[in-house]
Amino acid sequence: MKKQNIVILGATGSIGQSTLSVIENNPERYCAFALVGGKNVEAMFEKCVKFQPHFAALDDVEAANSLRSKLLEHNITTTVLAGQRAICELAAHPEADQVMAAIVGAAGLLPTLSAVKASKRVLLANKEALVTCGQIFIEAVKQNNAILLPVDSEHNAIFQSLPPEAQQKIGFCPLDELGINKIVLTGSGGPFRYTPLQDFDRITPAQAVAHPNWSMGKKISVDSATMMNKGLEYIEARWLFNACADEMEVVIHPQSIIHSMVRYADGSVIAQMGNPDMRTPIAQTMAYPHRTFAGVEPLDFFKIKELTFIEPDYHRYPNLKLAMEAFAEGQYATTTMNAANEMAVQAFLDGRISFTDIARINQESVLKMSHTTISSIDDVLAVDAEARTLAESLIAHR
Repeated sequence: MKKQNIVILGATGSIGQSTLSVIENNPERYCAFALVGGKNVEAMFEKCVKFQPHFAALDDVEAANSLRSKLLEHNITTTVLAGQRAICELAAHPEADQVMAAIVGAAGLLPTLSAVKASKRVLLANKEALVTCGQIFIEAVKQNNAILLPVDSEHNAIFQSLPPEAQQKIGFCPLDELGINKIVLTGSGGPFRYTPLQDFDRITPAQAVAHPNWSMGKKISVDSATMMNKGLEYIEARWLFNACADEMEVVIHPQSIIHSMVRYADGSVIAQMGNPDMRTPIAQTMAYPHRTFAGVEPLDFFKIKELTFIEPDYHRYPNLKLAMEAFAEGQYATTTMNAANEMAVQAFLDGRISFTDIARINQESVLKMSHTTISSIDDVLAVDAEARTLAESLIAHR
């Protein structure tokens, strides 16, 4: 079997590290062909020393120069590139077999789209590709015969619970024809599902990033605490599985054992279960339609005390409701919401605003943004930039 060359967009983040772990567990099947990051020189250097990729790229030019010097000092032959254009070229490299799209935020949009346009097998962990330009992205997948496989644990669980006919029509699933009633997204509810609402203003960044089940980066952990993460996943699921609002359901499941489910017309519910470890969905997408070793402990049913399910409270999780409403409003609204949220979460982590201000800034940004028709990537980038300016103004006046 020929080794699969993997390009990892976001190699220094949590998804990137989990992907490298799967590669390490399957050295005969996969090769870390190219590693892409932002400006973390030390983290990228360590990974280049360990995995010896053909290419490494950093978005920051100065950081890339520093990495290049360090690798030369240690006689490591990895070619170092810099900037967005180089990253996009790596995502579309002729020798790349699979592209793990795991750059957090809107920064991952163009490289992910480059991989799609190059007809690559794209392992999608970047929510923003669908949140900001879902229609454009899904149409590009179809036009270029790219293979799109969802990595997020929830979407991957849904994917695994669908019949093969639906798996092969991501973005265009005929749910009703296949007897599918609902896509059921589960979420842990984050660390504050039982915290009194009157205490939310006093929530600190340290408390917000302490997710009870998953090991994730700070931004995603805060999104989980506000359930914006589930809101983004709701939008992503609508696009991935061609689902209307009536075909969607969100359920809080604190144990994070059932990762999501699919309801069928005959009353059946098919769910995917496993320990909360991102290496499972990553390995599933890398090996699909086969299976491979992920290094994850098997689920021990005798240690599971209970599985509970809670209806979402939109007073506790206003970001979740906002995401649902933004999808109905259109792509300009979801793009605005996503950009504002990135700004607001960073401001919260920096101590500039309170935890409850995050949702307020997101809501106000969507309300104040002018209605814009999005028909191209340039439109997306323009709305994104305008939304960030608007959100920063709102943050500054808190």
